[in-house]
Amino acid sequence: MSRIDQTFAALGQRKALIPFITAGDPSPEMTVPLMHALVASGADILELGVPFSDPMADGPTIQRASERALIKGVSLRSVLNMVAEFRQQNTTTPVVLMGYGNPIEAMGWDVFAQRCDEVGVDGVLTVDFPPEESHDAFAHLQRYNIAPIFLLAPTTTESRIQQVAKLARGYVYYVSLKGVTGAGNLDLSAIADKIPQLRQHISLPIGVGFGIRDAETALAVAKLCDGVVVGSRIVQAIEDSTEANVIANVSALVSGLKQAVEQA
Repeated sequence: MSRIDQTFAALGQRKALIPFITAGDPSPEMTVPLMHALVASGADILELGVPFSDPMADGPTIQRASERALIKGVSLRSVLNMVAEFRQQNTTTPVVLMGYGNPIEAMGWDVFAQRCDEVGVDGVLTVDFPPEESHDAFAHLQRYNIAPIFLLAPTTTESRIQQVAKLARGYVYYVSLKGVTGAGNLDLSAIADKIPQLRQHISLPIGVGFGIRDAETALAVAKLCDGVVVGSRIVQAIEDSTEANVIANVSALVSGLKQAVEQA
């Protein structure tokens, strides 16, 4: 059983909190301490963004985080090394890499998957790899028991949901709105309508993200799904902090989100 499967099994009826940060933001040296701080504040699974120059699914907040990390020279290899450093102290919390296909293609999927296995990556979510184009790529991941994680959206057709159900491992990430990360106008009733349709085909846990910016919304979303993904709000807190207070600020934010999710 993978770390992701173990985590959801241990949670039982409780809901997972899945925070996202961009690797290398605010600095490469702060990423691993921030990962540990997220866990200490209640994170059940970590999503670690791989900086990319053209993050098409991300809004301005995460775009700026990628830019800050890229300026500091953070690459896919750097991110994998950060996971290896994190694993020196934490061998239980699942880590999911979230990013885009180009850096992985440049490294080569076989090399990438092997390195993920070596450093302790548990899942990979490649935003621009739809299921019909990912069989060969994700075959490398599954060879090392690394979960291919897919996005579903309000516009996803039933046939696409069925495709994802066959390929996905770990959990499925439902994008709660039409738009990029950090967008507003979260429609809880639309999520409530969509989740039952997904569950007709998907037996994996379903995490919901995009547009969750406070504890109240996190609680409302947690009541509808298995895990709550929060990214832009945390990345914004990092941007608004100094390196001296970033861990305290992020920890306070995530602790509040955890308390809300626990109420579900």
